[in-house]
Amino acid sequence: MNYWMVKTEPSSYSWEDFSKKGEDVWDGVRNYQARNFLKEMNQGDPVLFYHSGKDKAVVGLAEVSEEAFPDPKDEAWVAISLKVKQALKNPVTLEMIKSEDGLSDMLMLRQSRLSVMSVTKEEFNLILNLSK
Repeated sequence: MNYWMVKTEPSSYSWEDFSKKGEDVWDGVRNYQARNFLKEMNQGDPVLFYHSGKDKAVVGLAEVSEEAFPDPKDEAWVAISLKVKQALKNPVTLEMIKSEDGLSDMLMLRQSRLSVMSVTKEEFNLILNLSK
């Protein structure tokens, strides 16, 4: 099992939008490294849902429901499907992530522009613990 994070600007597509659908296609990724991460995602892999922009916080938990397939908007790229698992009881802000020693090596802190990225099992579990 692998662990992931997807990032979205809530004014474009928020956790609330995603929650209303229950399951949705994660498409529109146009970065080669992020595309490669999409290709590595397996059905059942857990995914942290992060609001970028002014919110800057992990707000929910999703799961990969369908592995990589051609992006319906541009078949040269790939998409996946995600399904909602649960909202986090308390969002885990970027400031909380930056101040936590166990998260100092997170890819999101080193490559902040990626919209899809891997996280370690330890990072994933630490973020869930911070949300309690």
